[in-house]
Amino acid sequence: MIQGSIVALVTPMNNDGSVDENSLKKLVEFHIEQGTDALVAVGTTGESATLGEDEHCQVIRSIIKYVEGRIPVIAGTGANSTSEAVTLTQKAKALGVDACLLVTPYYNKPTQEGLYLHHKAIADAVDIPQILYNVPSRTACDMLPETIARLSKVDNIVGVKEATGDLRRAKLIRELCGDEFAIYSGDDATSCEFCLAGGNGTITVTGNVAPCLLHKMITAAIDNNREAALGIDAKLTGLHKQLFIQANPIPVKWAVAKMGLMGHGIRLPLTPLTADCFEAVEKAMQQAEVI
Repeated sequence: MIQGSIVALVTPMNNDGSVDENSLKKLVEFHIEQGTDALVAVGTTGESATLGEDEHCQVIRSIIKYVEGRIPVIAGTGANSTSEAVTLTQKAKALGVDACLLVTPYYNKPTQEGLYLHHKAIADAVDIPQILYNVPSRTACDMLPETIARLSKVDNIVGVKEATGDLRRAKLIRELCGDEFAIYSGDDATSCEFCLAGGNGTITVTGNVAPCLLHKMITAAIDNNREAALGIDAKLTGLHKQLFIQANPIPVKWAVAKMGLMGHGIRLPLTPLTADCFEAVEKAMQQAEVI
């Protein structure tokens, strides 16, 4: 089971919007040095929505190359078309990822039965560990715990990223799915309590900026060391909030650039962080002692 601090990695871009391979390599080394437990390539934070299929696969390929087997790599391969998600998942498997992360279909609002059949079809088509991803604030689609429980019985559906921030739901999923099913927080603000309550880790935005602290906090929480986990998380509360002051990944890309790890490139329709937000993000970074 992959567990711990799993960073949903930003995709560094040049000013013209092309992928910045040099900075991508630098970011991978940074995260391995800082103790990040696994990386997610081309998730929401990696701007998967605006990368073409070839670019999508190239970023996955590059991250696998730069990681050199030192930590697991999970690829975002979800889509609101089942056939497209199957294709992306097949390609990610061929590239050598350790697992795939599949967001619930967005925009077209399937029923719970549609969600079950969508994810089961992908799992049946591609024999690779698959992690469900429920983020209704972005998808307008909420996969209920009962549906997650049905899917947990599919052999290669191994976990879920639950991004509602509802800790009661996390406990219910654990009760319904059992201890062998991985449950990851997808909400940085509640990730500490989530892991103290039995979660297996977090798939994090904050970890892009403060990977060492995030790793230490999640490790303490998984070990049920409440005092240590909450003490570390207190330093991260500003980042948990301010990295969402505008749509993710706008603030986190600005913060990572502020740390000198990459440039400020971002792809339309997303735009760079506006100047009125600089101070709030910078103060959060200072609180976390990353600048």
